[in-house]
Parts: sequence; C-alpha cells; structure tokens
Amino acid sequence: MADFKLCRIGRRASPAVEAVQYPNLRGERVIKELKADGKTAVLSHEAIASYMGPMTMPFKVKETNELAGLRAGDQISFRLFVTDTESWIGQIAKVGTTTSLPSSDEEMDPRSLSDHSLLDYKFTNELGEAVSLRDFNGKALAITFFFTRCPIPDYCPRLSRNFQEASSRLSSLAGAPTNWHFLSISFDTDFDNPKVLKAYGEMYHYDPTHWSFLTGPADKIRELARLSDLKFKRDAGSFNHDFRTLIIDRAGHLQMVFPTGGKLSDAIVDEILRAAVVTNGSVVPAAPARTGTQSPE
Repeated sequence: MADFKLCRIGRRASPAVEAVQYPNLRGERVIKELKADGKTAVLSHEAIASYMGPMTMPFKVKETNELAGLRAGDQISFRLFVTDTESWIGQIAKVGTTTSLPSSDEEMDPRSLSDHSLLDYKFTNELGEAVSLRDFNGKALAITFFFTRCPIPDYCPRLSRNFQEASSRLSSLAGAPTNWHFLSISFDTDFDNPKVLKAYGEMYHYDPTHWSFLTGPADKIRELARLSDLKFKRDAGSFNHDFRTLIIDRAGHLQMVFPTGGKLSDAIVDEILRAAVVTNGSVVPAAPARTGTQSPE
C-alpha cells in the first residue's frame, strides 16, 4: 500500500508558512489519467480509514517535473498539502504499477431517479421552505452533494465554487435561458440545518432564485444519494464520500454525470445551456473527454 501523508499549511502573522503534519494515512493511490497541462493527475484510490472513502479526484502539483516519468496505472506515494484556499501534492514517488485501472465511469439507470416517488418528497431548503425535486419541472438542474464542514478546499468547497462560477456566468450571458436551477444537497443532516445552509450559501454569494441548498431526514437524503450513485459514510465526526454532479435536462432526463471533483464550472455551463432547451432528453455517458480540462483550483 502506498504511503499518503497530509500536511495542513497555516499562515502566521509573519510571512513564514507553518506545516503541521497529521498522522500518516495509508491508502492505495493509482494514476488514472495525466492531464495535458502537465500539472494535474487524476488519482483513484481505495478507502482511507478515518479520512475519505473510495473516490477519483484530480490533484495538482506545483511543478510539472514532479509528474515526469509517470503514466496511467502507476501506484504512487505522495504528500498532500492544504491551505485555506487550495491543495496540492508533492514528494511524489512511484511504488508500483497496476494493469487494472479502477473505473469511475459508472453507469446509471436514468429511470431510477426520473420515475422515483422521492421526486415528490418535500425536502427543506436554506430558507426553511418545503421543496420537492418535482417543483423544478421544466428547468435544467445541476445537482451535487456536499457538507458545509468539509475541510479540504478542493473537495466540497470546490463543488460550491463550481456552482458559484457557473451561476454567475449563466446570469451574465446575453440571451441565455433562465429556466435552470442548482441544488446543493447536504448529507450532514445533523449539523447542516437551514440557518447553517443559508449562511454557507451567502459565503458563495448565491442567488436563491437559481440556487438552493437542501436538507432533510437522513434516510431520505441517503436514498437520494443512492439513486444518484453517490456513496458517503460518517466517520469520526466527518464524512468519507465520493463525488457526483448530475445534470438533468428540462424534460427530466439525466443528461450528464461528472464523477469527479475539480474545476467543472465551464463544463456545467455548457451542459446547462444544452439541458435548458432540450425537448427529448437522453443520457450522455460521463466519458473522460468531457472532464479533460478539469483540475482543482
């Protein structure tokens, strides 16, 4: 198993940067893809106890030579550095090679969500209002799952920045459709109440006419996550989880699934523009080419 180390970078009053090393976390990390920019590696891994579940995630490096000589299928060890606004990996070393790459392109049955009775269930939004997914009929939807206490800026905060950036761009496009809405659904149902969700949304300058934050009973959120093929598990006061951003067209059909984190805002805008005008939706598989330009920022 590859050795994975996490450092938290904090700034003192002086310009010096302090690195605080957390206990070592061990997990298998396999390079699934190396991006053309030379500074981003998409890594797939098994669950890492007390930190995160199985997921595929793009990680950036500071220098392109840190990925030199590596290729898809290589197993690596590295150190993850985290500040308040970004994360990156360094001290990379190849520790093995695998011929079988984990796949993140899991297929979903579009009928599993579009025909489910859960569409009529009334969740609660950040304003304390009862909201069902069916209330958004006729609108293109982008849906993702998160929790407000997520500590890694390239994980849940990046998902929220994706929606912030995409909503800002959609609102500023001349002649763009207005029948779209974003849904950020929290699986931290004990902590993320409407008041917390509203304060969180305001941090991202959200517009409630186009972006809602939802909570509800734990069993209903878990069922919605299952139908969306999202896996999450509570662990030591936090959550292990993977990533899913779904695009639903105005006709209620699943159009696209993004199975990774990272910068997705431009791709979300492109998909929403298409989903808002579709008349006979169909599923478009989330192929790697559709996420080829995405990297954490």
